[in-house]
Amino acid sequence: MLSFLPGPVHRTALRSAHALRLWFWRLTKRKVRGCNVIAANYAGEVLLVRHSYHARDTWMLPGGGLGRDESPIATAQRELREETACLLRDPVHLGTVTLDRNGWTNLIELVCGRAEGTPAPDGREIEEARFFPPDALPESTSGPVRAMIARWAGQNGSSA
Repeated sequence: MLSFLPGPVHRTALRSAHALRLWFWRLTKRKVRGCNVIAANYAGEVLLVRHSYHARDTWMLPGGGLGRDESPIATAQRELREETACLLRDPVHLGTVTLDRNGWTNLIELVCGRAEGTPAPDGREIEEARFFPPDALPESTSGPVRAMIARWAGQNGSSA
């Protein structure tokens, strides 16, 4: 949307807009629908990202907001491609995760599939994107992300 702006200006705008958005969601006790993607490579490693605008030192799953008439799988495929340049193959919707976010509610549609391609962060919204073994996630991986990966690993028969 703001791709015409230079990267540093775009990131600053994202930080400001996100802070305003969080404030508004808390004020209105909003329920926000989004999507997170567990994209694993052939080695079984999970793709994580670091955002440029929010919790910048925390590793998270790729994802974003659902479009008004967009399915969780379509959202997962779009967000993974936009944020990391990877494609999502054989996607499966695992269900909804509900997180209380201090005044607003995040309803996350969890989608998993196989990542195809080499992660290339967009340099605007995403600063870094890398694969990690599910049983050796970075220390700074968020708690909800760890729980989602554990749920996925349990459904896939993994020991992670």
